[in-house]
Amino acid sequence: MKKFILTTAISAIAAIGFTGAAYAGAGDSPTLQKIAERGYVSIGHRETSVPFSYIGDAEEPIGYSIDLCHNIVDAIKAELGNDNLTVKYVPVTGQTRIPLIANGSIDLECGSTTNNLTRQKQVSYLSTTFITGTKIASKVGSGITEIEDLAGKVLGVSAGTTNEKALKAAIAANNLDVKVVTLKDHSQGWLALDTDRIDAYGSDDVLLYGLISKSSDTSAYQVTGRFLSFDPYAIMVPRNDSTFERLGRIVMSDLMRSGEMENIYNKWFSPGPTKINMPLSDRLRGAFDTQAYPH
Repeated sequence: MKKFILTTAISAIAAIGFTGAAYAGAGDSPTLQKIAERGYVSIGHRETSVPFSYIGDAEEPIGYSIDLCHNIVDAIKAELGNDNLTVKYVPVTGQTRIPLIANGSIDLECGSTTNNLTRQKQVSYLSTTFITGTKIASKVGSGITEIEDLAGKVLGVSAGTTNEKALKAAIAANNLDVKVVTLKDHSQGWLALDTDRIDAYGSDDVLLYGLISKSSDTSAYQVTGRFLSFDPYAIMVPRNDSTFERLGRIVMSDLMRSGEMENIYNKWFSPGPTKINMPLSDRLRGAFDTQAYPH
């Protein structure tokens, strides 16, 4: 009996020692511990957020945000001492991305998500990677140049986005008679515009330009109007995990300080594989410089 107890105790101690060694790099981060235990990083991605996060010709997620997240994955591998970690891609929409981060289903959300104070009640964000705002897209010749021109018309928006909130607020502020239709994602919204089921589609200007760059006739569409919101993009991470968040911020700061962030930006925007052709603005370059924190 004593021999059995002693053997069991030794086994338990060995198991504890093995677990501690295996997850040593995870520290006090529940996210890193979870990744170490299951052997993969779960990345949430958009399917049509060109050129941030979309499905490429090889049927795999590609884009500016995806490349940035791959750099974070490399840092996670180094932190955990496990080069065999893999990536599991999980498609998300404007409505599902925050709940999936909040409930732990995904570790990183690598799309085109605005960082704002309301959302920070549920999730955390890394450094700002892009700055944009809400505008409207319509067909050339539609006569739509500003939000006021939508009176009596149908406007499409993607559900669960800051654009939906900004556009509805602008419509109410101007007392406009506009029918607002919410759609699942950008692909549904663009299809509705292409088939004349809506008169205009509202989103961040860069996403509208991205959708136009992927359309069959790029000359048929226009992006017009004043900015109706301020939208700084950032990668989402779980809330209340400062160790994991710091790891991601270190990666972002290193990329910004070394100039590699600008190289990745140019790969996708200047002109980029879809010829979106949006050179790095002084405003965004300033944001990179400001966030390039020293070690």
